[in-house]
Amino acid sequence: MKSVSLTAYPRTLTRRSAVKKLRTSGRVPAVIYGRQAEPQTLELTIIDIENLIHRSASENVLVDLSVVDDSRPKRLAMVQEVQHHVLSGKVLHVDLHEVAEDEKVTITVPVEATGEAVGVKTSGGVLEHVLFKVKVRALPKDLPEVLTVDVSNLEIGQAIHIGEIPAPAGVEIIGDKNIPVIAVAAPVTEAEEAAAEAAAGTGLAEVEVIKEKTEETAEGAAPATKAGPAAKGAPPAKGAEKPAEKAPEKGGEKKPEKKK
Repeated sequence: MKSVSLTAYPRTLTRRSAVKKLRTSGRVPAVIYGRQAEPQTLELTIIDIENLIHRSASENVLVDLSVVDDSRPKRLAMVQEVQHHVLSGKVLHVDLHEVAEDEKVTITVPVEATGEAVGVKTSGGVLEHVLFKVKVRALPKDLPEVLTVDVSNLEIGQAIHIGEIPAPAGVEIIGDKNIPVIAVAAPVTEAEEAAAEAAAGTGLAEVEVIKEKTEETAEGAAPATKAGPAAKGAPPAKGAEKPAEKAPEKGGEKKPEKKK
């Protein structure tokens, strides 16, 4: 991977108000960390970092960092993370990972397909990109920006796995070698499409039926009370109304006994 020059400046003020003022002045807060030294706060020119991002072919960028007026003015680093504003998209913060020229680095790189699969061209198959990124390990100068895979010979039902990706010189591709990366699937027939649509429609109908039954049950259910039913023989709660006494049946009223 070819390195790109980037200039940074030491940053001493880290308070929120100072960071806000820094962004207003056209600079962006940054931090660099790694095995070589303790983490250090820096600041970058907004124009420099935006140009660097827009001109890079992938999200992995190797930079020759020049830190002005610093005891270690020259460093090699990877752009680890760039934070953007949710609405405006402006760069808010940059993380840099310092690396050594003779130290192998592990990064994730995108996988791109080239050529037209024969299974797609002659048999109407569908090219499926199963895995879009893979991990690689290499020295900084050997790191690839992207891995390119030729799919021209793929027939329907065939796939290219991680172990079959051609690795550039000095690069090790990490991962289960049996995991498919790009495959060619058989075309979907009209009958299969109709069956899938019917299945989807049945599922929606079942959801609607369950929803209707739930609403009907909720409408017909008795209103819930805060307290549960009183235990048999338990006295009524304080302040609660006594249940109305049952009226005696006609002719069944017991007459008082006469005193002797």
